[in-house]
Order: sequence, then C-alpha cells, then structure tokens
Amino acid sequence: MAMFVLVVDTSLMNVSIASVVKDLDTTVSGVQSAIALEALVSAAFILIGGKVGDLIGRKRAYVLGLIGYATGAMAMALAQNLMAIVIFWAVLGGIGASLLLPAMQSLIHGNFEGAEQKRVYALVGAAAAIAAAVGPLLGGFITTYLSWRIAFLGEVVIIAVVLSGIRIVRDVPYTGPREVDVAGACLSVVGMGGIVLGILVWQEGGEYVLALLAIGAAAMAVLVNWLLRRKRRGQPTLLDPDLFRSRIFRLGITQQMLQQIALGGTMIALPIYLQMVLEYNAMQAGLSLAPLSLSMFAVALLAGKKAGDRRPSSIVRWGFLLLTAGLLLLIPIVPRAEFGWGLVPPLLIAGTGLGLLVSQLNNYTLAPISQERVSEAASANSAAGSFGLSFGLAFAGAVMLATLSITFTAMAQASTVLPPADQQRVAQVLEEDAEVMSNTRLAELLAGQPEQVRDEIIRINTEARPFALQVALLIPILAGLVGLFNSFRMMRLPDPEPTGAAEGTVIG
Repeated sequence: MAMFVLVVDTSLMNVSIASVVKDLDTTVSGVQSAIALEALVSAAFILIGGKVGDLIGRKRAYVLGLIGYATGAMAMALAQNLMAIVIFWAVLGGIGASLLLPAMQSLIHGNFEGAEQKRVYALVGAAAAIAAAVGPLLGGFITTYLSWRIAFLGEVVIIAVVLSGIRIVRDVPYTGPREVDVAGACLSVVGMGGIVLGILVWQEGGEYVLALLAIGAAAMAVLVNWLLRRKRRGQPTLLDPDLFRSRIFRLGITQQMLQQIALGGTMIALPIYLQMVLEYNAMQAGLSLAPLSLSMFAVALLAGKKAGDRRPSSIVRWGFLLLTAGLLLLIPIVPRAEFGWGLVPPLLIAGTGLGLLVSQLNNYTLAPISQERVSEAASANSAAGSFGLSFGLAFAGAVMLATLSITFTAMAQASTVLPPADQQRVAQVLEEDAEVMSNTRLAELLAGQPEQVRDEIIRINTEARPFALQVALLIPILAGLVGLFNSFRMMRLPDPEPTGAAEGTVIG
C-alpha cells in the first residue's frame, strides 16, 4: 500500500496540472518545477535516508517517511498557493520518500525469508506496476468528477491504514559501523541538487544558472574523490565506491537513469500537450496516457515471466529501441493530432519498450551484488533513477519553455499584423516569464485588445506550442538513443550471475 501511494502520487500531479494551475492561480511551469523538485529531493537524500534508517531504526525511519509523505499529501489537499506545494509536497514529501524506500527494503529483508521474501517483493513490485498503470486513469477520474484535492486526501487515508497496522512489522537492527559520512552526504546533496536546481532556475528565468550547474558538477567530482580517499583509509563511506568496480553495475545504473530521463521528459511534455494544447480535462488526459502506462504494466509482467533463456541485455536493447521508436513517431503527430487517440500507436510502442526495461534493469544491475551489500546498491540504483526522473522533468520542461519563448518572439517580430509596440511587449513578457498557455486562457487575457491583434497572437500561440513540445520530446529521445548505444556495450559483457540478492530489487 505504501509503494502504491509513492508511485501513484506523481501520476496524480501530471494529469491534474491544468486543474492545479486554475485553482491556485499559478503557472504550468511552476507546477512542473514542483514535480521535478519532488523527484530531485528524493534522489538527493535517498542515500542519506538509508543511513538515517540504520542509525535510528529502520521501522522508525519507515514511519517517519510515511508521516512526511502524508503531510505532503495533506498539504496538497489544503494548499492555497504554489509555495505550500513546494515546501510541503515537494521538499517534505521528497524527504519522506528518501526515508521510506531504503527502510522498506531493509524491513522486507528482515521480516521475511526465502520463498516468502520473494513473494513479498513480488507483491510490492506488483503494487508499483498497478499504480503506474491505473494512476493516470484514477487521478483523471477523481480530478474531473470530484477534485484533485480529494485524490490527495485518498493518499492520506491509505497511509493512515498502513500506520494502523505498523505493530505487526518487526524492526530490523543494524549491526554495521555507526559513523556518519557527513561530508559525503553534503556533497551528494549539493552535487545532484545543484545540477537539477540550476535547470529549474533556468526554466523560471532566474539568474546564476551557470554557477549552480558548475557547483553541482564540481560537488559530484569532489564526492567521487572523497569516497575513494575514505575507502583507502578504511573509514565508513556514504556509498562504497567498490560497487562501481563492476561494469555490470555501472552500466545498469546508467541505463536506469537514462530510462527515467526518458520517462520524466515524456511525462512532462505529453500531459502539457493534452491539457494546454488540446485543452483536455484530467479524465481525458488520463485516458489518452493510458496506452503508455497500461502497455508498460502488461509487458513488464509478461516479459518477467516469459523471458526464458533470452539474455537480459538483449531485452534491454529491444526496450530502448522500442521506446525511442515510439517517441520518434510522436514528433510528426504532435502538431497534427486533434484528439488524444492519435497518440495511441506511438504510446503503445513506447510503453512496450518501457515495460521491457522495467522487467530487466533492476535485476540486471543488482544481480552480481552480494546479499550484504544489496541494500546499499539498491539505494544507489534508486538515487540514479530518481535523479534521472527529476533531470528529465526539469530539462525537458526548460527546453520547452526556452523554445516557446524564442519561437513566439520570432513569429511575433515577423508578423505584419502586430504593431511594433505589441511586438516589443510580447518579447518582454516572454523574456520574463515564458508560459505554455491554452488558447482559451490566452483569449481571456487578451479580451481588451483589438480583434485583429487578439487573433494574431492566438494564431502564433497555436503554431508555437506544438513546435516547443516537439523540441522538448528530443530530450527523452536522446536519452533513449544513448541507452540503445549502451545496450550494445551490455551485449559484449557476460550475463550477470545472480547471488540471490537480486530477487528483492523490485523496489528500485
């Protein structure tokens, strides 16, 4: 139930973007930034969250994570402005997820053994897959016919049910070193945070973007050197650098990150297209995205059972190939589709590719890791995935808004209808705050303008938005192409020999 809430939460936000923007009188880019920030906070703190669970107790960390997530969901139900969402849902909820995921892994390891443990992991994985499949439909239905606030209240109810049964969960004591690598923890937060935060600031038109990106990159480089030095001295490290001696592990977490970049970029561009260009409500947007999520769910289950003797690297290669092909097919469709059903064929292809990747990547990555180190390796795997998701959300969104600003300004300046004063005003507004906006909303804002000017600006908006979304889709396509290239490197390696630890990796 806890895993279901974690996965369904982002789906709710994606299909509710238009409703949240309208109810809180905010912007699409603001809500988009909050979604990316939540994934970023989870990624930045997940390694620390695992260590905190070691020190204070895995059960206590699990409970605190659930409370943090419930607080974020309650804030969504009561929020009156975007700042409340950023503070409580994105930041506090993200920290809750970073405590919850590693603790969940450790508690399952400690409360179940053998075949029973495998069944529990399978159930947790099934809950995640079901949430990914039904999330857009469930969220769309509740948002359209009730309210997006009710959907988040439902998360609070589920977490309350989980906490009501917490007494039956036995804590799992930690027997390893209790020294905390404070410097490593700080460097990991600054490194991942600086990179994605720099992109978010760029997206919002802020300053010091290059400085933030440089600080993030430098912190990541220093973190690598720091971990290697502490390992040589025999001191506890935030993350054991020896894990990365395995080429399979390195390739696996890289592919995990690329898969999530592709997913994040797709899941920010398509909901915006459906809700701001086609002006769909949440239910219609959820139905339009269903082919992607349902095919991913079905193929992941089928591939997990029917893989047989096929090499995992071969399945991963087909996964990235189909994912990239499906996204490429979206490019010519986006400016021409007048309804969501036009997206069904490419979404089915892309969803099939994602399903193949989901069925293989976690086990491929963690198969060679020993039982003693699987929890640490799974945390690194989860951090790579969460960082990829936040990066994909932020970067695709930033590219989309930058393209919209440049295209809109160029078309306005080339217009023979708009007077020079209006052209200059359009350029100034877009420089300060580029925004994907529906034609209906734009017409309301232009109500006082001459009809000829209003019609021209709406025409420019109609042509500029699909092009901006096409350019944004190039980000997940590029991630898919790099993943496809890496899959050929995977093919040259021998298949990983399972240690038994990989049976419990669906949480990653």
